[in-house]
Amino acid sequence: MSDPQPDGPAAEPTTESLAGPEWWEDPSLPWKHKPTPSDIACFTWLGVVAVYSIVINVLRPTLAGLAPHVLASMGSWTGLVLVGARAATGDPWWPLVWILGTLGLIKFDWIYWWAGRLWGRNLIDAWSGRSPRVRRANERAERFARKYDVLAIAVGFLPIPLPRGVILVVLGEAGTSLRKFLTVSVICSFITNGAYLALGYWIGEPAVKVMEAYGQYLVWVSVAILVVMVVSIWWKQRKPSAG
Repeated sequence: MSDPQPDGPAAEPTTESLAGPEWWEDPSLPWKHKPTPSDIACFTWLGVVAVYSIVINVLRPTLAGLAPHVLASMGSWTGLVLVGARAATGDPWWPLVWILGTLGLIKFDWIYWWAGRLWGRNLIDAWSGRSPRVRRANERAERFARKYDVLAIAVGFLPIPLPRGVILVVLGEAGTSLRKFLTVSVICSFITNGAYLALGYWIGEPAVKVMEAYGQYLVWVSVAILVVMVVSIWWKQRKPSAG
């Protein structure tokens, strides 16, 4: 007499249970659903921003020495100070750099606004990860943005420990219109960049002479930064496997 056979759907494991969770269910990702084309597009743009940030951090010393106008046009405050210093010695390009730098500083703001519209606080949680320090900083920025709305954009331009990206994401989630968002961003960027140009103008010729004296060594600073970044990435990837 044969053993009784189980019947119904529980007789065999389903394809879904054998396959395990889908790739998009990874908790480090900002969505809680199967990603749409908009999700993929926005996430890709955030990846572009991350790569850009790495590249510009490596090249910043070299550009500061060889092409400060280019660096300033990208929205770098270091470049703006240097162009302001050159303006004090007769450089005529500072008005154009001011305009380009205003746009360069906020060139990625719309991506964070869009990400806030799509994912809201899920993205902030993904950014926070398991670091209590990062989570506290992100929560402070979130509370500030929710309290002060677009006025928080102006504070995000100041050198204070409030992650500007979090502020922009919160405003996107809160329903701030893109027109209002970008208008405030442009005004704040214009004023901030003008202040850094003025600071460079006030410093004047000494800043120019310092950059001319040390410009030949700044390429090696870029190389050193690249080496440190590569070693840091390698070390972080090595630690889990070593444990």
